[in-house]
Amino acid sequence: MKSRLFASLSLLFIFMLTLTGILSTYFSYIEKDISQTEAAITSAELKTAQTKLKRWGYYTGSVDGINGPLTKQAVRYFQSKNGLSVDGIIGPQTAAALGMTLSGSSSSLSSSDLNLLARCVYAEARGEPYTGQVAVAAVVLNRVKSASFPNTIAGVIYQPYAFTAVDDGQINLTPNSTAYKAAQDALNGWDPTYGCIYYFNPATATSSWIWSREQVVTIGRHIFAR
Repeated sequence: MKSRLFASLSLLFIFMLTLTGILSTYFSYIEKDISQTEAAITSAELKTAQTKLKRWGYYTGSVDGINGPLTKQAVRYFQSKNGLSVDGIIGPQTAAALGMTLSGSSSSLSSSDLNLLARCVYAEARGEPYTGQVAVAAVVLNRVKSASFPNTIAGVIYQPYAFTAVDDGQINLTPNSTAYKAAQDALNGWDPTYGCIYYFNPATATSSWIWSREQVVTIGRHIFAR
């Protein structure tokens, strides 16, 4: 009887040791994965995220590039408000919602984002020189990055009265290969506008307000402004 009890206790002890080892390995992998994800964002990128979160009312701390408790709390709050996984970590999806692309990760933009951006380029600038088409895509992306505009490509393009092509239905035209290439070049970082968030055709513009913006460069028939 004692031998059976001893054998049972021995088996239980071995099982507990095995389970402890498995759990220890599992949690070490999770900890490693989280630390690698957190390390993917640089201090400069974290400052950009903190600045955006502060402008939008999520963050009350200093813009210091340090991933402290207040920053993580702000990120969790932002994630909960934007339908993201709430983990307090600025990964690719959260960065995309912030209008950022992390240097240590590939672009999280979907094929539908590229398609919509190409449609906007084609509808707004298909008669423009190639640089002018890239410039229109860059304006959309600059707005995504700006705290003054929606933080997604779709949000920017479909913002009421933002683009004539949306109002007149030309946004639904099928873009050509040039428009796709221009959209991709802008996504890859080419910005012929030097950070502009507006453009207009001086021959057709009727708004006095748009003429009051700081004009930066003229490409084709469009003036690009801040």
